[in-house]
Order: sequence, then C-alpha cells, then structure tokens
Amino acid sequence: MYKNFYWILEKIQNMGFNDILDILIISVLIYQLLKFLSGTRGWQILIGLIFILSIWLFAKILQLPTVLWIFDNIWQIALFLLIVVFQPELRRGLAKLGESGLFSLGAQSQKRVIDEVVRAVTFLAERKIGALIVFERSVDLENYIEGCVKINAEVNLELLITIFIPQTPLHDGAVIIKDKKIASAHCFLPLTINPNIPKHMGTRHRAAIGISEETDAIAIVVSEERGEISIAVDGKLIKNLDAISLKQHLIKFLGQPPPLMEQIKRKFKKKGKKS
Repeated sequence: MYKNFYWILEKIQNMGFNDILDILIISVLIYQLLKFLSGTRGWQILIGLIFILSIWLFAKILQLPTVLWIFDNIWQIALFLLIVVFQPELRRGLAKLGESGLFSLGAQSQKRVIDEVVRAVTFLAERKIGALIVFERSVDLENYIEGCVKINAEVNLELLITIFIPQTPLHDGAVIIKDKKIASAHCFLPLTINPNIPKHMGTRHRAAIGISEETDAIAIVVSEERGEISIAVDGKLIKNLDAISLKQHLIKFLGQPPPLMEQIKRKFKKKGKKS
C-alpha cells in the first residue's frame, strides 16, 4: 500500500506538460460523459459500475485473492457487457456526435432552451398573461431559490405556459432557469429600490430589475396589462421586444458570462448600496 502511495507521489513530481495535457483531455471527456448520462438510465448503471470498481480497488489494496480472481475473470467479458448495457446511450451519443460534435452539445442545448422560452413568452404576451422568467448566469441564485417550489424539469413551451396560466398555484412569482433546466417556480425576488423607476411599473418589472441589480441574472418580463415583453439586465430594462429581438438579446447575454471586471464592479456597487 505504501509502495503505491510513494509511486503516486513520484509520478506527480515528475509530471511534464504532456502529462498535464493528457489529464486535462481525460478530465474533459469524463465530464462530458457524466453530463451526457445525467438523468438517463445509463446514469444509474454507471453508479452501479462505480460501486463495483470501488470493491475491486478495495480488494486490490488489501490483496484479497478470491475477490481479485473473480474480478480478473469478469474483466474478460466486461467490454462486451458494457456495449450491451449502454447500447441505447451509445447510439444516441454517436448520433449527436455526428450531428454537432461532442463539445457543441452544450451550445445546442442552450439554443433549444432559448427557443422554448421565446416561444412561451411570445404565446403569453399575445394573450396578455403576465410572466417573469429569470436565467441564472455566473452568480448562483441558490439564495433566491430557497422557499420556492422545486421543479427541476426540462425547459419546454408547454410547462412554462402552464406555470403562468392565471389561477394556477404557481403562476404568481418567478421561474428560475438554472443549468438549462427549470429549477424552481413561485419564486419571490427582491424589488428594486431605484427611485427613477416609473410608478406605472408593477411588481414583476420591479422584481426583474431588482434581481438584475443584485446579480448578473437575466430576467424576462411579460406585462399582463399591455402584453409587452421586456428584459432586465444590469439594473436596466430593455422594453418593447418581439420574438426576434428577444431571441437576439438572449443569445447575446447568455452566450457567455460577463467579464471579470464587470462582475467585480457589480459586487462593489452592491456593497455600496448596503452601506
């Protein structure tokens, strides 16, 4: 056991650029694999495999001959079993890889989320149904999710419309989208205290501006009085948007997090307001 430990230390000390690059590539591949399997049947199977591997590692460290003999025989057919067990996931993964490439899957899923939100918001605006949808960016919104109704569902047109239909239990408050999923609904956000906000703006607009002042989140508001679509970002409100301009703004703002210096300035501004 100690021999293995010293062998690991020696390897770490002698690591070069190629070794670091090798580790980074493997880490990215493992991350993409876990992200791809998350929420599927393959994820549960993967957890089971990790448990089996941990038993093998435990037996290897303690030198348990019978357990090691069983595992040595299992490894001979393990590759075939993995192919059979993960056949649906492998087929789906290869299909997506052929369509867009492994590393663009995140961009594709972000595009799908934006499309679904734009369609839902347009539907609600045409019928003058009020709505407030918040996109988390680099600042964690966990504090604002506390007390909300947990959803943790894929973003889709039907679910968003159902949430904001009047007289339903969740229609009042905001929906928070986190990691390309509807994380929570029925969330009540901090209202802006900016005295320059027009008095005719209701609670939804003030909440949208408030969350964009305290964090780098993007908030979409649908006015139930005028059926108007607006976006709140950095404490400012962009009004009178249609489906095309809304999508353009979302792609612009959600494509990448704000620069580091902008995040630092926002934090200092927030501290100044509190003091």
